[in-house]
Amino acid sequence: MNIRPVSLILRCYADKEGNQWQAFCLDLSLAAQASSFEEAKHKLERMIGEYVYDALVGEDKVHADALLNRRAPLSYWLKYHWYFMLCKVGSVHKELRRIFKEPLPLTVQQPYNHA
Repeated sequence: MNIRPVSLILRCYADKEGNQWQAFCLDLSLAAQASSFEEAKHKLERMIGEYVYDALVGEDKVHADALLNRRAPLSYWLKYHWYFMLCKVGSVHKELRRIFKEPLPLTVQQPYNHA
């Protein structure tokens, strides 16, 4: 895996569909869903930690290069860049969509549910 400083930051976005928030990590192609933005973001953060743990330490470590270089489909990237552009011009509605970044875990810790 070729690690550059910029690759330590994972690009994410969340949007609201009906009563549910959906949060997406584009760099690892992960998604979480919850009734609030904060809960969906928290679920995604935990999912990222567990995913990285499994890829680097768990039984999937033989596939770490492929797993840590798995990108979301183009349509998700286009939506992320659209939301990013809306944020830059001040037109994004935070009650409907948000973009955010998550740091890639620098220490591999055993996730809570693996104990």
